[in-house]
Amino acid sequence: MLKTIKVKEVRLGMYIHELKGQWMDHPFWRSKFVLKDPEDLQKLLASRIQEVVIDISQGLDVAKAKKTLSEPPPQPALSDKELVMLELDGPAPSPPPASPDPNRHTPTTIEAEREQAVKIIASSRKAINSMFQDLRLGKAIEAEAVMPIVEEISASVTRNSHALISLVRLKTVDDYTYMHSVAVCALMAALAKELKLSDAEIRKAGLAGLMHDMGKAAIPLDILNKPGALSDQEFDIVRQHPQLGYDMLLKANVADEVTLDVCLHHHEKVDGSGYPKRLSGDHISIFAKMGAICDVYDAVTSTRSYKPAWEPGMALKRMASWAGHFDPVIFKAFVKSLGIYPVGTVVILKSGRLAVVVRQSPDSLLKPVVKVFFSTKSKTRIPVVELDLSKGMDEIVGNESAAAWGVDNIDHLWTNH
Repeated sequence: MLKTIKVKEVRLGMYIHELKGQWMDHPFWRSKFVLKDPEDLQKLLASRIQEVVIDISQGLDVAKAKKTLSEPPPQPALSDKELVMLELDGPAPSPPPASPDPNRHTPTTIEAEREQAVKIIASSRKAINSMFQDLRLGKAIEAEAVMPIVEEISASVTRNSHALISLVRLKTVDDYTYMHSVAVCALMAALAKELKLSDAEIRKAGLAGLMHDMGKAAIPLDILNKPGALSDQEFDIVRQHPQLGYDMLLKANVADEVTLDVCLHHHEKVDGSGYPKRLSGDHISIFAKMGAICDVYDAVTSTRSYKPAWEPGMALKRMASWAGHFDPVIFKAFVKSLGIYPVGTVVILKSGRLAVVVRQSPDSLLKPVVKVFFSTKSKTRIPVVELDLSKGMDEIVGNESAAAWGVDNIDHLWTNH
């Protein structure tokens, strides 16, 4: 039996069936569970959530909770094993309907979208972190519970495909594993949009991107975060993560075929040299081919414990040279979805100045808007000036590395645009 109550009435021992409100206000990634941790209760009371739906057939109701208020925290009526089985049975509840937002899918500038993207990234980080922790503890997960994350990310990408994707690249070494999932979700949604897939397929692609690396939760942290090169034995362990993730999702009753497929096959290569099944060509689905590209791009453009990040434009150039790795048609669409020179890319101009791309030009993928910041002729920083290259103000000669010229800390030039 379901009952809607005020958050202030929530007590330990209640079965939370649904959290009312926007998903970004939720302190948990799951939407149904027995509340038995005092810290979780404090998180809920401190959140913006005003109401919750409880299931009194699986936990305490308000009256019972009040009677035990002065007593030790009540224990759940069911054993942990029974609770896990209950969480696995049946579909997860649908996310609460969001308030109508006329701007949800209205195109916006990259500057306007960044403020919302920052909020989405922060909430997503917490949700995916919690999901990985639950997986490491062997707890059940609910794929449907993360659909609000996918919806928000997809909506952001639809409004402006560059804002969230550029910002999520700035992940730290410590939260790479979690934020990689968020980044691949956004990249998959943007690529699906570029491939003219349906809205339903865009959401499926986003969910698959969010869940594709769940198997990493089964890999020892000392291997995942190792600062040096992996030994052959360690690499063999890491290579098991697609199958481990696939098995985890099946165990958690995740039935979405696209999510399962991308989880298992995002390391396959079109020439058949990938893993775990050495699939090739048309034996790899379009979604798995998309996942392979998005996974690699975010990995190489992120700072890792064992290597610095490649700049976005340089990453695309190098990936394009890997014969037999990616589907060429899908890769071209991927480049188009990001721009030949993605936001954050450092380029050298015909004038000899270094510049960073701050936004794309609607007139030409080859002529983005940039900010110049360094002269290679005088080898010194220069006053920052914004140039719209589509107006013929200068011309890109090629990709360049700011670090090669002794320049660092330029992210503020495009993140604070």
